[in-house]
Amino acid sequence: MPADLLSAIITLLAIILYFFMGIRVAQMREKHGIKAPATSGHEEFDRAFRVQMNTLEALPVFLPLLWLATYYFHSFTWLPAALGLVWVVGRVLYMNGYMADPDKRGAGFGIATTAQLGLLIVAIIGIVQSWPDA
Repeated sequence: MPADLLSAIITLLAIILYFFMGIRVAQMREKHGIKAPATSGHEEFDRAFRVQMNTLEALPVFLPLLWLATYYFHSFTWLPAALGLVWVVGRVLYMNGYMADPDKRGAGFGIATTAQLGLLIVAIIGIVQSWPDA
């Protein structure tokens, strides 16, 4: 399967996950009677809101790194998508841990951050390797 198709699938998974997080925030608003524009009011809502916002903060770093690594890294073409999948899984673990107990968010955060760092390294390597070709 082409590397760009794999990364496109990962991109869709990340966006679907983000939409799911938004739906969860809306459900928590309804469940706990928290009217917009309030961004706090019940601990369960607060957790769902922070999960969504933290993921929103991570997406502008994750997505460009995924696509830069996909475009420039040619050694193991599956690696950027694999790291992207690890990032998505990490965000799911982060979400589930945070919703259960904020102190349990660390493992998922660490996994996603490590995958993001891996994408940064792979993107840099790919760009450096491509430099003479430009």
